[in-house]
Amino acid sequence: MDSKLQIVMFPWLAFGHIIPFLNLSNELAKKGHKISFLLPKNSQIRLQNLNLYPNLITFHTLKIPHVHGLPYEAETTADVPTSLESLLATAMDEMYDEIKFLLQNLKPHFVFFDFAHWVPEIALEIGGIKTLCYKVVSPATSAISLIRSPEKSVFMASTAAEKVKPPPGYPSTTVVLHEHEAKLLSFLFYEYGKGVTIYERLMKGMTLCDAIVLKTCREIEGTFGDYIETQFKKPVLYTGPVVNEPEKGPLEEHSLSNWLEKFEPGSVLFCAFGSQLILEKKQFQELVLGLELTGLPFLLVVKPPEGKNSVEEALPEGFKERVQEKGLILDCWVPQLKILSHKSVGCFVCHCGYGSVWESLALCDCQLVLLPSSSEQTLNARLMEQELKVGVEVEKDENGWFSKESLCKAVKCVMDKDSQVGCLVQENHRKWKAVLSSPGFMSDYIDNFIHNLHELLVE
Repeated sequence: MDSKLQIVMFPWLAFGHIIPFLNLSNELAKKGHKISFLLPKNSQIRLQNLNLYPNLITFHTLKIPHVHGLPYEAETTADVPTSLESLLATAMDEMYDEIKFLLQNLKPHFVFFDFAHWVPEIALEIGGIKTLCYKVVSPATSAISLIRSPEKSVFMASTAAEKVKPPPGYPSTTVVLHEHEAKLLSFLFYEYGKGVTIYERLMKGMTLCDAIVLKTCREIEGTFGDYIETQFKKPVLYTGPVVNEPEKGPLEEHSLSNWLEKFEPGSVLFCAFGSQLILEKKQFQELVLGLELTGLPFLLVVKPPEGKNSVEEALPEGFKERVQEKGLILDCWVPQLKILSHKSVGCFVCHCGYGSVWESLALCDCQLVLLPSSSEQTLNARLMEQELKVGVEVEKDENGWFSKESLCKAVKCVMDKDSQVGCLVQENHRKWKAVLSSPGFMSDYIDNFIHNLHELLVE
């Protein structure tokens, strides 16, 4: 088992996929394995500093084909609006021959992929290459894809659970969605690339690959992994959470430190929604008014709402003047993990992206308020609130809208010193953090994963 593996990584052209692939590459390179990472030129420049083992992780440049309607120089989903992502998927599919040429020359033991469902076909043509479908989202999302069909607008609704039952063996506890939330899953059946849907990409990839790899641990999401394994009748491997390594150096090097230092320990709300979410103006205003309503100092990192060029022009009348002493709103990148670790930050209002879920569980001590916007994020929120009981989700109406009052209520629920719920979620969070950060927990998962890869080679 001491032989070193040759691995190719080919993630979907979105930073939310590329970065988890690179984080796993770092863990494998740490053990001496060689990685060839396929990604566009501009992404290489942006991510160079995240390559911790440049002697073992080599970036190979992909030339994205031009597709009519796709902006020239567009390389990732960060370069296009959501409405054009399908064209980017078409461009990726047109790289079939380019990827085949690279794999023929690199001759890896394994190739990791996610949205490029045709990679197993190439590996079969070449021979001698094992393919791994690497799922960087919650396995609940993949499990749901198995039981939902294009004909059903709702796979399961808490208001109509007696009408739509999951199949035997399905771990349904954490996936009860309200009807308006379940309808969000209709995106699975939109065309995403020429003549193919996201659903077909997911199903073909998992059906044709040699093994399915989950970015999670058995202790938290093993029931979903077991269900996927029984349905596809192939190995399901676990990498562990593979969370980002915190950036070196204290936050004091960042200008935010002086602002945070003005406030009492554990008193600041930090609210962040990831790099892609753009709120409607009405929801944006409810968000900022809800933060104001808590009476607590807050740091909000958010993109300008729809139709606005800046955050400032969308603020409610008089808001800026009322909160100028204790409210800070930014539209830029910030060192999230450093902020979460600052002594003044006591609550994280989180959009429940899969990366943020693991970071908040494993690396921070803040109280967690859950405010998801997509179906996948909602599943993550239900896992956090209903199963792990480490946070409180913001209530929404039947249309999926939250109010300033519901946001304030959730924050108060976890932040009030006399709140029983606040004490419960804080204690559960502490217990899970102790598990996930215990000596050897993460490294043991990687060691076992590498062992499983070697076993696949001899099958």
